[in-house]
Amino acid sequence: MKTIQEIESRRNAILEEIRSIRSMKRGTINEQYFKGSLKGKKGTVQRGPYYVLSRREGAKTVSQRLISPQELQGAKQDVAAYRRFVLLCREFEQLTERLGEWERHTSELTEEKKRHRSPSNRIWK
Repeated sequence: MKTIQEIESRRNAILEEIRSIRSMKRGTINEQYFKGSLKGKKGTVQRGPYYVLSRREGAKTVSQRLISPQELQGAKQDVAAYRRFVLLCREFEQLTERLGEWERHTSELTEEKKRHRSPSNRIWK
């Protein structure tokens, strides 16, 4: 079990890491392939991959074609940063929950100790 100081220290580190994220995008990068034919030849050929950044906005899927290698690389970094952001938020949530439980538990123990030592309890015994 971690101490309150360790939990607080990790929470602050998480906030600093979140603060350091400069760019992020929600979504996934998908490869698309299209079937087509070549002029003067029979049969179909597969063209691609074409890269697309897709995400849900409400009931719709919004997609953006990533044309250049730089655009693709930037989108990969932004999507990875978003995933890291989500993981950090979950960890922060869990630590905060644990911190709250820890503090409630220690305050309950302190109240019980105070109750047993009060002079009014001794008079009635």
